Amino acid sequence: MNKFWIMVGHTYLSKVKSKSFIITTLVMALILFAVSNISTIIDFFNKDEEVKSFAVLDETNAYYPTFEANLVASGMSIEIEKSSLSEAELDEQVVDETIDGFIILDTDQNQQPTATVKTLSMTDNQIFTQIEQVLQQTKLELGRVQLGLESNELNELFTSVELKKVALEDNAKSEEELNQARGLVYVLLFVIYISVIMYASMIATEVAIEKSSRVMEILISSVSPVKQMFAKLIGIGLLSLTQMTVILVVGYASIKSQINDINTMTGGALGFSEIPTLTFVYAGIYFILGYFLYATLAAFLGSLVSRIEDVQQLIAPMIFLIIAAFMIAMFGLTNPETPFITISSYIPFFTPMIMFLRVGMLNIPPWEIGLSIAILLVSITVLAIFGARVYKGGVLIYGKSSSFKDLKRALMMSKDK
Repeated sequence: MNKFWIMVGHTYLSKVKSKSFIITTLVMALILFAVSNISTIIDFFNKDEEVKSFAVLDETNAYYPTFEANLVASGMSIEIEKSSLSEAELDEQVVDETIDGFIILDTDQNQQPTATVKTLSMTDNQIFTQIEQVLQQTKLELGRVQLGLESNELNELFTSVELKKVALEDNAKSEEELNQARGLVYVLLFVIYISVIMYASMIATEVAIEKSSRVMEILISSVSPVKQMFAKLIGIGLLSLTQMTVILVVGYASIKSQINDINTMTGGALGFSEIPTLTFVYAGIYFILGYFLYATLAAFLGSLVSRIEDVQQLIAPMIFLIIAAFMIAMFGLTNPETPFITISSYIPFFTPMIMFLRVGMLNIPPWEIGLSIAILLVSITVLAIFGARVYKGGVLIYGKSSSFKDLKRALMMSKDK
């Protein structure tokens, strides 16, 4: 047993000290920091943003005052000035970059306001969007005057309707709880998806590297292949927890001061204040079980290849399983009660993501949760026993991989040992 933990420690420490692990962790932490502070970064670079100057040709001789008032009220970084020049003269000023562009106000066949915006290029979509918003406000204001409505009457007309939602099921989640649960599930689905792909592939690659360097021949003379496989699973599992902890700490520190703003901006989806602690516990359970399920599969698949370049080809079906589970879970976010989602949650390779989706968003009976965990544990055990036999023979197979045909050879060689 002492040799087993020595191998676990060696697997963990060799990876955690490697330049690739350190650089990857730093890059992921920096990306998370940048994303969580994207608004601050954008504001920093845009603080000295130049105000755009536009001339306005009012073909109606009536729309300009209202248009100007709405533009000033919007606070947009555009300055306008009514012009008496011809369209051709303004074209020349735009080409000479004397002005950034000009706007032609006119009416359509229904006597509604329209605008034509001319600029040097079509790359700045933000300008067109801002002018369109001002034109829309101008249209509403002119319509209000024509109908003889007061401003408050118009605001009442466009006020959103109030829809009250009532669930009659006992212990049904409130709308706020459901939104927060959906946000948590969405985030953790990405965490499970990315981590399983990354760390399961790392295990398969690690085995292939040892075989290609002939280190495996030395290792199997002192430690059984089965112990080697589980040492790698646990060692890289600890590595994944280390990396995730660093990233989560950096992420939390980055958004700590913005939690209220993020909660408001996402409509409460990322508040997490109404989510039961048990949901986070289940997230950890399904994450760990999902890792061991796919990691065990990756370990014995990696033992079938002796060249690093063959790893991706052999583990491709496993990657497709993970992608399929993720896509089904994304579909289930909108309607987690469909029979398709319920049935999928009991398929072992889909269970970690889809059952957690159901646990987070629905009030399902405890026996369903227990059954799904039992299915995962049985699947991991069966896969571990079968995988150990394949690993035991697979580490002795060298030469060009013949894909899954090597499974039979690996099983036969494990019996001979």
